[in-house]
Amino acid sequence: MGFTQRRAAGKFTRDEVASFIGRLRDAEFDRSAPIAVPTARQSAAEQVLRHMPAGQLAGELRRRGWVVTKP
Repeated sequence: MGFTQRRAAGKFTRDEVASFIGRLRDAEFDRSAPIAVPTARQSAAEQVLRHMPAGQLAGELRRRGWVVTKP
């Protein structure tokens, strides 16, 4: 559902709750329209890792003692 850690722990502001409930109610009436869920912002480290080539990431993990296998 795209919750942040704060929201996943059940901590919402009143405005967030009202907005979320409104979107859910609207989706009940219009089943063809998908519910747009905002994505959480990624940290700088997560952004760097997302764009790192898989081979380079695997090499760094091996250097740190991890065992890396192909799926």
